[in-house]
Amino acid sequence: MFSEPYLAAVIQMNSQTDIEANLEQAYSYIGQAAREGAKVVGLPENFSFLGGLSMRMEQADAIAEQVPTFLSNTAKEFGAYIMGGSYPVPTGNGKVYNCSTLYNPEGEQVATYNKVHLFDVDLGDDESYRESDYVEAGTPDPIVHKDDQIGNWGLTVCYDLRFPELYRALVDGEAEILSIPSAFTYTTGQDHWRPLLRARAIENTCYIFAPAQTGMHGKNRKTWGHAMIIDPWGEVIADVGTEPGIAMAEINPDSLQGFRSKIPSLQHRRM
Repeated sequence: MFSEPYLAAVIQMNSQTDIEANLEQAYSYIGQAAREGAKVVGLPENFSFLGGLSMRMEQADAIAEQVPTFLSNTAKEFGAYIMGGSYPVPTGNGKVYNCSTLYNPEGEQVATYNKVHLFDVDLGDDESYRESDYVEAGTPDPIVHKDDQIGNWGLTVCYDLRFPELYRALVDGEAEILSIPSAFTYTTGQDHWRPLLRARAIENTCYIFAPAQTGMHGKNRKTWGHAMIIDPWGEVIADVGTEPGIAMAEINPDSLQGFRSKIPSLQHRRM
């Protein structure tokens, strides 16, 4: 358990297919958040590149080479923890992992999670997604980074949000903050994003930390936005809205313990 409250910041981006421009935008937002006092700053899913399947695969090697250096150097420069959203990392078999990482203020990568649940859905009106065509699912082992400065962080990515058993496993691993960087579709986001995030917060008595993508990405993909931080009671304490930007909120260990004391549902589990 961490002992002191701190500010955390979720970043909302409208990433496109220009890696350098996306990294420049991310750098600017991280710097702004750090100057405003954020100890942890989070980027959304696919923050460094958000384009079509073929383009993403073509750029995967370059992304996987540039992004870790960017995250490490930026964390050191601003003295902040950076949750590196997610980005493609080649597996060597023609696919990539959808990889989320956490860096400490010394620029060290302290946690890595490869997305387990892949987004293969048909939403109608010619809107279909087949993430498994190019992404290989990670090993379904809960990843919790335990840190006496920022608490215990459980790492997930986007579509994982729909699988509560993963979050139960993270809480069994003593998670206190659940990280969910996303590029949620507009179609599903308008009905499901907020209710699912609040449910994961309430049922696990955890803070939710959910950076997001927003707006149009090329001609055919639209994301919902509303990057959020939610407290363990289920209250939305930060919401970026629909435009790119930053939202900040306090992560407080006393509040966390207070909520868990009021409704100790995690201790009442029978299954």
